[in-house]
Amino acid sequence: MFLYQPTSGYCYNSDSIFLYDFIASFKPKGELLDVGCGVGIISLLLTRDFPLQTSIVDKQEKMLNYARHNFALNRLEVKAYLGAFEALETEDRYDFIVSNPPFYDAAVTQSEDTHLNIARYAHHLPIEGFMKRVKTFLRPKGWFIFCYDAKQIDLLLYHLKINGINPEKIRFVHSKLDRDSKLVMIAARNNSKSMTQILPPLVVFNEESVYTKEAEEAFKKANTHSIKGEFEC
Repeated sequence: MFLYQPTSGYCYNSDSIFLYDFIASFKPKGELLDVGCGVGIISLLLTRDFPLQTSIVDKQEKMLNYARHNFALNRLEVKAYLGAFEALETEDRYDFIVSNPPFYDAAVTQSEDTHLNIARYAHHLPIEGFMKRVKTFLRPKGWFIFCYDAKQIDLLLYHLKINGINPEKIRFVHSKLDRDSKLVMIAARNNSKSMTQILPPLVVFNEESVYTKEAEEAFKKANTHSIKGEFEC
C-alpha cells in the first residue's frame, strides 16, 4: 500500500503499525471510526483488509487532506470529518472506534511546531472528554481499541470503567524485554462484563537490537510504502 505523508510535521511510526496489527486480531467488520486519523494509516490498512465502512476525524485540515488523498489513491471509500472529536456531530454509531491519540504529558518540553504539538500532546484530547465521546458513538457491544502512554494506565482504566466501556484485553509494548513499557494497547467493549485479560507483552527488539519475529511480521502484514511529499488538495 502506497500513502503520502507531509515532508515536515508529524509522521506515523511503529506504534500505528503495532496498533493496526492488534486491532486486526479482532477481525473488525461493520462501521469503523478512526479518531485523530492523521494521514489515515490505521484505518487505511484495516479498510484494505476487512469489510468495513470507514469514517475518519481529525482536527487538522492538512492531515485530513492527506488521509482523504491516501484513501482515494488506494481506491478505498471513506467518510471524513474535519474538527475536534469532542465537537463531532453525527447520527452514525460505530462497531469499532480506533485511535492512536495524542498522549504525551503537557508538562514535558513541547514542540513549537503546531502540527506536531496537536498530534503529540494529550491536552489536545484529554482522557476524560475522550472517553465520554467514545461512549456516545459506540454501538451497544461496540469495541474501542487504542494505544496510549503505558504510565497512564490507571487513568485509562478508571475513565473506561466509569463510562461503561470494559477493558477486555490489555497488551503492553516493550522496546526490549528488560526495558519498561512505554506503550499500552487496550481493547475495551461497550457494556461488557468480561474479566480483563493481560496478554503477553509485545517485545519489539531482541538482545541484538534486531526486530523480533512478531514485530517483523507486523511490518510485513502492513506492507506500506510511504512517500513524503506535498500536493494540492
